[in-house]
Amino acid sequence: MFKIGEIRELIRLLDETSVSELTIVSGDDKLCIKKPDVSGVIPQVQVAPSMPVQATIRAVSAAAPVAEPQAPLVQGATPAQENDEATTVITSPMVGTFYRSPSPDAPAYVEVGSRVTTKTIVCIVEAMKLMNEIEAEVSGVVTEVMAENGQLVEYGQPLFKIKRS
Repeated sequence: MFKIGEIRELIRLLDETSVSELTIVSGDDKLCIKKPDVSGVIPQVQVAPSMPVQATIRAVSAAAPVAEPQAPLVQGATPAQENDEATTVITSPMVGTFYRSPSPDAPAYVEVGSRVTTKTIVCIVEAMKLMNEIEAEVSGVVTEVMAENGQLVEYGQPLFKIKRS
């Protein structure tokens, strides 16, 4: 059963992204949220029982169909195509809110110039009130922070550039 607060949070997150439709199936419950088209129709929210299936999340972009990746991604770390081969871009593994530190008064996990290892936590992405710690997954030096603290990030959005060592 979906809680009204969770549905409101999903609607808020969906409203802040280019994703136009979100369907979540969990057990006997199905939640489908669709953004209005440009005609200004109010978003639809449907909760209905369905056949028991494994929990899945499907997001459809309003801009273009979602393409399958050409090569398997390593949990958010991908080689930077526009830069040299020694640079890796850490991308967001989910839609959520990007935080550079564990709390508002704490220092950022990493800064430009920080040395990281495969297990170094570089940020948090909050999704549905869950704080997901994102690890560097490569060793090297942070060369660029590509997202703003508190910013809503989308799946696959670049967060950091790491020069591998």
